Amino acid sequence: MDGWRALDAAHARRADALTAVWRAARDRGEKHAIEDFLFTYYPTRASHLRRWHPGVGQVLPDAPDHAARRWYRTVALPDGTTGAVLDVSVFRADRGDTVRYVRSLVGATAGRPGTFGCFGLHEWAMVYRDADAGRDHRHPLPLRLGGAGTDAVVESHRVGCSHYDAFRFFTPEARDANQLRPTRERQVAMEQPGCLHANMDLYKWCQKLGPAVPGELLLDAFELARDIRYTDMAASPYDVSSYGVEAVEIETAAGKAEYVRRQRAFAERAQALRGRLLDVCDAVLAAG
Repeated sequence: MDGWRALDAAHARRADALTAVWRAARDRGEKHAIEDFLFTYYPTRASHLRRWHPGVGQVLPDAPDHAARRWYRTVALPDGTTGAVLDVSVFRADRGDTVRYVRSLVGATAGRPGTFGCFGLHEWAMVYRDADAGRDHRHPLPLRLGGAGTDAVVESHRVGCSHYDAFRFFTPEARDANQLRPTRERQVAMEQPGCLHANMDLYKWCQKLGPAVPGELLLDAFELARDIRYTDMAASPYDVSSYGVEAVEIETAAGKAEYVRRQRAFAERAQALRGRLLDVCDAVLAAG
């Protein structure tokens, strides 16, 4: 096996490795409070992650399966055989608005300095005063500090969440505590590269651009989202020890320092992915 077929097979193996924990839990009929998020909030299937695409402008010789996929077309090759290539004109006609939006959001985010003082309090704000109001938690896990202890952490910190898709899940009592007022309409203006959820969302934007995104970029974005998700839950108010995950105790000075260290490392990885995703957007928008 050589050429693009070797890349396709390697992609499938990597996808299987990245989803092995989640698939094993699914096959046992169990929920996975950490990894389910990657398949529910970001609605996708493990089978979709296994599907490799070469990206814009890459012709695959002898690839009838790709040629039959949406947005691909068959092209004649100099040796008299045929190949498959993404039909960028058709893709842009169908998804041009999405490409332009992703380009504006990702570009604006990449151009801003990161903010590294939120300490993951968005997860705490999502359960703030739940016990008082008789509400169920978002995840079937115990709170590490209990209800009163969780509320005390929120009340003793400045909450400054800039990400709308986290803020919209805050409890009503926590929304007024947030120092910022993110909205969907202001997302392009407010997104910043230190935000864990903005960095996880790079996986979502890769999904939105479908076959225009090379397979390696898709899996790199998924791997980053998975890694961030584990830290997001480790730093949350939930007790995740049942998953073998050690808590990042953001209510302590040492926990805050560890959170910021990870946050900066994730931001660095995410900025590199943003550059690659912007290249994809520009290639789609520039193709004749």
